[in-house]
Amino acid sequence: MIEAKAAAAAANNAWHDRTWQSADGLALHFRDYPGPDGSAEIPAICIPGLTRNVRDFDELARHLAMRRRVISVDLRGRGDSEYAKDVATYNPVQYAQDMLLLFPAAGIERAVMIGSSLGGLVTMLMARIAPERIAGAVINDIGPVIEPRGLQRIGEYVGIQRTYPTWMHAARALQETRGASYPEWTMADWLAEAKRVMELGNNGRITFDYDMRIGDGFASGPGKTAVADETQADLWAGYDALAGKPVLVVRGENSDILSARTALEMAGRFPGAELVGVPRVGHLPLLTEPEAVAAIDRLFEERLSSNRAAR
Repeated sequence: MIEAKAAAAAANNAWHDRTWQSADGLALHFRDYPGPDGSAEIPAICIPGLTRNVRDFDELARHLAMRRRVISVDLRGRGDSEYAKDVATYNPVQYAQDMLLLFPAAGIERAVMIGSSLGGLVTMLMARIAPERIAGAVINDIGPVIEPRGLQRIGEYVGIQRTYPTWMHAARALQETRGASYPEWTMADWLAEAKRVMELGNNGRITFDYDMRIGDGFASGPGKTAVADETQADLWAGYDALAGKPVLVVRGENSDILSARTALEMAGRFPGAELVGVPRVGHLPLLTEPEAVAAIDRLFEERLSSNRAAR
């Protein structure tokens, strides 16, 4: 996990809750970690996975905010962002369009995108639409080729409403369904995970913190999902649009979403791409693992700086 110095600096890295507006009028939420006063470092923008929210990135964001501004977002229908009126807008192209509106709202010209799973797909689509906005990218456990068995596993639980009487019940339920991805986690880790992905509802029950209608468009048959409805050619084109920028591909050693073969192809696709594996983890690395943190630090402190100097 990220070293204790990040916790010691937490008072300086507190976030502000802010919103921006989508083209169809939704109020979308982000956490804004301002970083040091007067920092000229390129900011980071973090995009979470399919059913996840800003809480996923809090530890990493505090660490990075010791040097730079960090923004983490709730995509529409997640966390504190408004739920969509039209369920058809729960799709990666719409998320990319929403994200591009964040830049002027937050007063940012360019950023390093840190995208986990669905957030990585959104990053690749953004690179196709507006590559000038992206200074570099961390693509976490996702690629232009998505493994069907992983999609099938996710489809078995996404959009199914479940509630729990206590946080311990919620943690044990997560351990039962997702334990294979994190075989070394303790119950304390599962409790922390429950508090990342769930909330305490008005009825006193604990439930998942996203619009269950996201599941409506996800599984309409094998390989037919709102996450994977872009063709592989489109996604490879999006990934290739990151060429010339520092790119880090993170893969969980036991991932059933990003295969080792696809990850290696991504790493070899163009100069400036690095691949790091996170041992004993499936889908999804939290980006607080030592291997991931060290690689992200390298991207910001060495590779991004050299890329800017070469221009």
